Amino acid sequence: MRVVIALGGNALLRRGEAMTADVQRRNARTAAEAIAPLAAEHQLIITHGNGPQVGLLALQGAAYKPDEAYPLDVLGAETEGMIGYMLEQELGNLLPFEQPLATLLTMVEVDAEDPGFQNPTKFVGPVYDKVDADRIRTDKSWTFKQDGDKWRRVVASPLPKRIFEVRPVRWLLEQRTIVICAGGGGIPTMYEKGADRKLVGVEAVIDKDLCSELLARELDADLLIMATDAPAVCTDWGKPSQRSIHRARPGDMKQFSFPAGSMGPKVDAACHFAEGPGRSAAIGSLADIAGMVRGERGTIISSAFSSLSWHD
Repeated sequence: MRVVIALGGNALLRRGEAMTADVQRRNARTAAEAIAPLAAEHQLIITHGNGPQVGLLALQGAAYKPDEAYPLDVLGAETEGMIGYMLEQELGNLLPFEQPLATLLTMVEVDAEDPGFQNPTKFVGPVYDKVDADRIRTDKSWTFKQDGDKWRRVVASPLPKRIFEVRPVRWLLEQRTIVICAGGGGIPTMYEKGADRKLVGVEAVIDKDLCSELLARELDADLLIMATDAPAVCTDWGKPSQRSIHRARPGDMKQFSFPAGSMGPKVDAACHFAEGPGRSAAIGSLADIAGMVRGERGTIISSAFSSLSWHD
């Protein structure tokens, strides 16, 4: 099978962990250990989130010279290289030497009129107590929203329209390469209005799951896996009535509501991808990637299922 594996930013840097290179390296190694066993039987394309990482870089840049801070598109490119490097190296340490790997900087076009620019929803950076969040909001004019019992910065998250590097990715797959691309949802870009249609960067972070879904469709993938820090898609999260969905059709998921800043985009992306014939999507824990490929773990969404089922 051709499989797109989208690693959540929180799967690579878990909530509350120190945002250090050593911690990120350890988590990249854990991700590689989960993915490497699939390489012998499947074509693999790996994407990843960058919310914690891009937020940290933005915070570091603003602390140095706020008026000269690098824009989010440049920081997104930096995180693609940083995280891709760690994943590529850790996978290379586990796989046969002759297995080729490649990390590809990936530009993605967005629409200047996208409503996402007017309603920031994408969480980036570390979590804060409300007092600290209010202080930073005042100092830096950033927008914050509540994330569980903490607060995090949110930025614009426009929808992806086009992935520019699809053809190079296809060529690399034909050469049996494991490709790491579209990190952090890709580098957000748009064309300026005018006769020359100049491509420029955008102050935004594209949702990684929606971009991964577009990539999976463009590459004619069979399976889209979204690995996160939850074992499955759950209803009534955190309540005594919480239940974990095992198998569902795309239409079955529409009866439930999921948070826009976390599970919502994953479910939307999974349902959109699984509407196509012969395609399925899975959402679950990083440690359960192999189980999701087998259809045993996580939440599996496919039009081929006859009804909704639940994990015990």
